[in-house]
Amino acid sequence: MVSWLLFSDESGHDHQNTPLEVRGGIAIRSNKIWDFVQAYENAENECFGVKLSDYKIEVKGSKLLKHNKFKWANQERVLNENERQNGVKRFLSKKSDTLYRPSRRDFTAYGQASLMMVDRIFDLLDKYEAKIFASCIPRDVKQPKNFQFLDFLRKDHVFLQERFFWFLEAQKEPGLFIMDQTEVNDDKRYIKRLHNYYTKTRNGKKRAKWIVPSPIFVDSALSPCIQAADICLYCINWGFRREEWNFRGNSREDIHNRYAGRCGKIQFSGDMLHEDGPKKGFGIIFVPNPYIASSRER
Repeated sequence: MVSWLLFSDESGHDHQNTPLEVRGGIAIRSNKIWDFVQAYENAENECFGVKLSDYKIEVKGSKLLKHNKFKWANQERVLNENERQNGVKRFLSKKSDTLYRPSRRDFTAYGQASLMMVDRIFDLLDKYEAKIFASCIPRDVKQPKNFQFLDFLRKDHVFLQERFFWFLEAQKEPGLFIMDQTEVNDDKRYIKRLHNYYTKTRNGKKRAKWIVPSPIFVDSALSPCIQAADICLYCINWGFRREEWNFRGNSREDIHNRYAGRCGKIQFSGDMLHEDGPKKGFGIIFVPNPYIASSRER
């Protein structure tokens, strides 16, 4: 029986305005997933007073954590539950009606509800003992024109598998990736790379001991766990940094101040056994260039 499910997503892969390209997500013990999902849905109702999906809105970092959400949330006093929920309902209803514009109070309500929902997601991840695993590379890293390993996992993706393996090794329990589906051909290519890694490389064969090398793909709009993973990756992309990364890309102070510490607390931290002895490892890693053989994670 699979004990841990790692709900995986991507952030910044459109190479638009985010500073990093991040892949990873949150691992939750299988017997806690249903409780997490129910608590997640209750939190959404408490924060917004509605299901966002009824208004064709998906819970995503790029939606709940835009600059304007912080601005709206802080432009007035903290609203009570009734004020916030009623304001959200007016905001969402009037946004779809071209004859009316939401009031300043309605914008405040939606901003506060958005940040509150992100806060609650981190609370729940902490409560249900989830672990963050994420690999990051700079957005502007380019694949070499003569790159010859298109059918194998990129180095940052290998390190992500490695971190999950060492976590499972310590638990002595198996795990499985649940991935946000993208374009079908892209997903097929990724499956091929995974298959080659787990069947044609020494480390891959070793790590198949605990990781089931056949991910399951789901629609993020239907999976609260994938949505929670998206929130974490967005916060990592814009706000989580470690000094040893020596990364000078853009970051957002609002996200860093509010959520970087929460990501750091939830990430995996533990020993990884290498040929030269044990090494301390973290769930959030940075790879300066995944196409260079000598490039190591930081």
